[in-house]
Amino acid sequence: MNTPHYGLRFDTSLGVCQVRACDAGLLRVCFDEAACDLPANALCHEAARQVGAYLGGELSVFDLPLAPQGTPFQQAVWSALLALPYGATTHYGALAASLGRPTAARAIGAAVGKNPIWLIIPCHRVIGRDGSLTGYAGGLPRKRALLDLEAAHATA
Repeated sequence: MNTPHYGLRFDTSLGVCQVRACDAGLLRVCFDEAACDLPANALCHEAARQVGAYLGGELSVFDLPLAPQGTPFQQAVWSALLALPYGATTHYGALAASLGRPTAARAIGAAVGKNPIWLIIPCHRVIGRDGSLTGYAGGLPRKRALLDLEAAHATA
């Protein structure tokens, strides 16, 4: 397991964000007000720069090494999330079907909820089958803001 060796806490337009990293890549990106007592490295600073550019509507694809920790099933779900285009949304059932597990929508939902690298692994792009907003660890107002941001800047 890769333990965080580096960290950075920084302000964004949606609140305080934190990144945690190891030598292999990013371990965690989340909205978190807690203090960060880890030293920052170049990857942490680059992640903060890219998050700021994304939230400013200037970046649609992140270019950062990722090292999320999870089960093989969670890793597969997170990889599927990474394949969702900027500005697009899906629902748990469609995500389950895309992974060849059409009856596993609840398990997919649990894996999405365990995503440690918010924004970059875009779990905010998963909505209810009926188009409603569903859970987001960063809160539904942030999820709405992220979806609105992407809708406003997505190219056809």
